[in-house]
Amino acid sequence: MTGKSNAGNAKGGRTRRYTMAGAAIDAPPVEPALYLVATPIGNLRDISLRALETLAAADAIACEDTRVTRKLTAHYGIDAPLTPYHEHNAVEARPKILARLAEGEAVALVSDAGTPLISDPGYRLVRAAVEAGHTVTALPGASAVLAALGVSGLPTDRFFFEGFLPPKQAARQKRIAELSTVPATLIVFESGPRLAAALADLAAGLGPRAAAICRELTKLHEEIRRAPLDELARSYDEGAETRGEFVIVVAPPVEEAAADDAVDEMLRGALLRVSVKDAVGEVALATGRSRREVYQRALALTRDDGDAR
Repeated sequence: MTGKSNAGNAKGGRTRRYTMAGAAIDAPPVEPALYLVATPIGNLRDISLRALETLAAADAIACEDTRVTRKLTAHYGIDAPLTPYHEHNAVEARPKILARLAEGEAVALVSDAGTPLISDPGYRLVRAAVEAGHTVTALPGASAVLAALGVSGLPTDRFFFEGFLPPKQAARQKRIAELSTVPATLIVFESGPRLAAALADLAAGLGPRAAAICRELTKLHEEIRRAPLDELARSYDEGAETRGEFVIVVAPPVEEAAADDAVDEMLRGALLRVSVKDAVGEVALATGRSRREVYQRALALTRDDGDAR
């Protein structure tokens, strides 16, 4: 039964419900399986109804940090038992979770924030569950990777998620050199204390590519800074805010500057859709030409088109 209820959906000695807007809602039963449940990356309202139903109905919730996940479950009145599963205890915890699945239980796997398996050891559990013949299903939702990519203003047709760069400078610089030829938009996680150093190395290794720094996504103090990498590196070296969680998005490399005719053709198409300023930015990013040069070509095109009329 779903909807408001006083009785609850009792199983295993507890009620299986969640609360929303002050109403207690029974969670429908779920089949035995491992459920990969995306949770909010900041704003607790960024969660699906299906996720709430599954978390409430699950026999257990496997999570990175029980203190973090308990804030979410307490907010929605969910009393499913929490069991830690993280990189430090995965070897010991994984067989216990697999045993629960073998006994016909439903286990939800969550990360501290966002979609599980991104920069966490969940994929090993998924692989083991699949090999054991258990059902694994995903409940999609919030993702810091996709949220940052979307607001960056950079190409989204192809992207490469790196996760965290190495903390030590020599290893970080080596990895950045390896990433420099990846023909895709780069997405990197970084902590506040290491942000300035990471940006300095990114600017040195990748050049003045267009980039975006996304801080505290979906939270009260969300901030998006868009500028060439070298400008961003200077701003954080000079004391820009480094408290919070960061995602760095960097434009792909430009293989070679486009021919003049190609630039003009792209400009004509862009000018039919957007302003001169936006068209210049779009074409400069796509072709590798400087904004000043593209702007001059745009002015020439608009002047020539006006003369032709």
